[in-house]
Amino acid sequence: MGQEVDLLINYPKAKRNVLERGQTKTEEDRKIARQFGKDFFDGDRRHGYGGYNYHPRFWTPVVPTFQKHYNLSASSSVLDVGCGKGFMLHDFQQAIPGISLTGIDVSPYAIEHAQESVKSCVSAADARNLPYPDHSFDLVISINTIHNLEKEELKKALKEIQRVSKGNSFITVDAYRNDEEKELMYAWNLTAKTILPVDEWKELFAEVGYTGDYFWFIP
Repeated sequence: MGQEVDLLINYPKAKRNVLERGQTKTEEDRKIARQFGKDFFDGDRRHGYGGYNYHPRFWTPVVPTFQKHYNLSASSSVLDVGCGKGFMLHDFQQAIPGISLTGIDVSPYAIEHAQESVKSCVSAADARNLPYPDHSFDLVISINTIHNLEKEELKKALKEIQRVSKGNSFITVDAYRNDEEKELMYAWNLTAKTILPVDEWKELFAEVGYTGDYFWFIP
């Protein structure tokens, strides 16, 4: 198995009233959010982002961390599984001119409204059946995406990430380390269907043969 490493350490941290969010979210809100359509990205805040727009302050400081950790260059190839509107891919493009970029997302809406600079390299597809040959990419990234699947389906996605990678991958998933974090995680959650304690995630990674790097999203 790979490293537990926080490659999002430079992503801006927002102040969140997590418990208040938990009190205001309903199962209907979660049902709408899990459709990953306009309501999730650009609709009411209770259904998702409340307007998912590009801003350089989010991914611009993160990309150099990935570049250094994986020694990425213009000759590298990167796949982003769950790329949304392609904002991170755009910042990779700006930071490493010439790098080969590919993004997939389960949401046709997100792909249709992707950042213009990366529209040619993103498409709608399913993480459980990635449409690429074995060992296609130098790095596969999936941030806060595969936990939106039920556990058995999530295992398929992990195996697919492992399959199309040449060896390097990085994922983040919803997790908790104690009862307090568990309470916050369930209050915050809007779309995840698989939320596990850290130790159980590591056991799952070992079970499916995932050898990439990983870290946790804990609000």
